Amino acid sequence: MIEEQVILVDPQGRELGVEEKMQAHRDGVLHLAFSVLLYRDGDNEREFLMQQRALGKYHSGGLWTNTCCSHPRREETMEQAGIRRLAEEMGIVDIRALSDVASFVYHAELDNDLIEHELDHVLVAEAANIAITPNLNEVLTYRWWTQSELQVALDQEPERFTAWFPQVLALTLANA
Repeated sequence: MIEEQVILVDPQGRELGVEEKMQAHRDGVLHLAFSVLLYRDGDNEREFLMQQRALGKYHSGGLWTNTCCSHPRREETMEQAGIRRLAEEMGIVDIRALSDVASFVYHAELDNDLIEHELDHVLVAEAANIAITPNLNEVLTYRWWTQSELQVALDQEPERFTAWFPQVLALTLANA
């Protein structure tokens, strides 16, 4: 099995090298990541495709988050990486293009003694009629949430969501 690596960067996104993924999360070193958030126009407001992470994930199991997220490989653009992970995590192969609308750096101490310290690119696309076949090793369940449902849930029960998701949603709303 090939060792998964993440791309280490400085806060401006300049590549500094690579490190094994789990070691990078134990050490809390800054690395590249992306978060994909698909949306559609509902009857009265925009809806966002959310997943609840599988309980067996290496961190944040059972928490709600954006459509998918991961780390790009060295030979991939952010868009290519996002399209790859949509297929791997959600079984979505209908999306042909993603827009990189923003990026942010965050640092969060997580369960399992892991640390997320990422320069996270927010990738979005409109997705009206897509087929979804989630990978059950990655995703416990999924559903479309309206913008207002998400905002109420984030205000009242932020612990139900991953550490990065509030920023992903805010940047999506500001830029999509």
